[in-house]
Amino acid sequence: MPVFAVRYQYVDQPDVVTEHRPAHRDFLRALLDQGIVLAAGAYTDGPAGALLIFRGESQEHIAGILTDDPFQQLGLVQDCQIRAWGQAMGPWAG
Repeated sequence: MPVFAVRYQYVDQPDVVTEHRPAHRDFLRALLDQGIVLAAGAYTDGPAGALLIFRGESQEHIAGILTDDPFQQLGLVQDCQIRAWGQAMGPWAG
């Protein structure tokens, strides 16, 4: 199944993002347990955001899954880019 890199950029409301981070992580952890999320983590420099690696059928499929993310539902994601990603080396290389 194809792999996708998802780039989140959060709104500039760090206190609100921090408040709702546990629900966001619970959402991602459930997808990790299902084998849909392969990796996820926040950027540690620059604007607040995260890189998420998903396995899914299509960009549209991943976008549909992300509508259930509490961060998306609360309007805390100001930009979301989903791109097909072909890993040449590493644990998910095809």
